[in-house]
Order: sequence, then C-alpha cells, then structure tokens
Amino acid sequence: MGYQLTEPRRSAVGNFVPAVRTGNLVYTAGTGPGLPGGGFLHVGKLGAEVTIEQGYDCARLTMLNLLSNLKGEIGDLDKVKRVVKLLCMVNAAPDFTDTPLVANGASDLLVSLYGERGHHARSAVGMSTLPGSMPIEIEMIVEVEG
Repeated sequence: MGYQLTEPRRSAVGNFVPAVRTGNLVYTAGTGPGLPGGGFLHVGKLGAEVTIEQGYDCARLTMLNLLSNLKGEIGDLDKVKRVVKLLCMVNAAPDFTDTPLVANGASDLLVSLYGERGHHARSAVGMSTLPGSMPIEIEMIVEVEG
C-alpha cells in the first residue's frame, strides 16, 4: 500500500524490548511517532501545541513504527490473525477531550491494512505528560499464526 517500515527500534532509555511473544499473542512496548533520523513528527500537548490533525498523523506514524517492531518479532506481517487491543495514550492539555479523534489515526490505518482482522478493542486516554513530549504513545496486543 506504499507504506515504508523502518527497522525495529530498541530503547535507548530503558531495559526492555520492542515486542514480546507468548504463545500466539504479541505484546508491544509503548511506541511513539519517532522519525527514522531521530526526533518526533510533532512534540507537545494536544489541545495546546499540537492540533487534532497533527495528532492523527502522529498516531498513524506511531502505528507504522509498531508494525515495524511487530514485523521484527514475527518476521512477516501476513501472520497477523487479529489485532486485539490498542492502548493509546495522548499527551493532552487539561481541557482536551478529543483523545479518540487522535487515536483514530492508528485505528484507521489498521482497518485499511487488515480489514475485519484490524478491528480491535481500544482505550484512548489523556496523560499529563509522555516521554520526550511526544504527543502520543501506543501499545498493541496482536494475535498471530502459530
């Protein structure tokens, strides 16, 4: 579909891995809208420095980064049987209430890629801060072929 995936990224700030597989489930570490050369697509809080549209784009890029990490764990993204759950954490100004609109950037991408297999349960919650002032961080649980 024309999307570019990067190499999976290991954390430079902690002792954890990008994804862990147990049985047919893969749990991803929280990931943000990191750019291949470093930094983030946007930084700041939704409802203050970052618009809903910019947040949506950040969620989409975050999902591409998560898919890169998932591919690094399972080898082939065609092995995805079902996206089970997303936890979308949005760096939000105190009065920002549109976290679902931001998280839709990730959800819409998954459904466009996987159709019914991409529909998932989701939480979209506001946070007072996220690492590096990134606007969104997402965790994902995916069921994969044995």
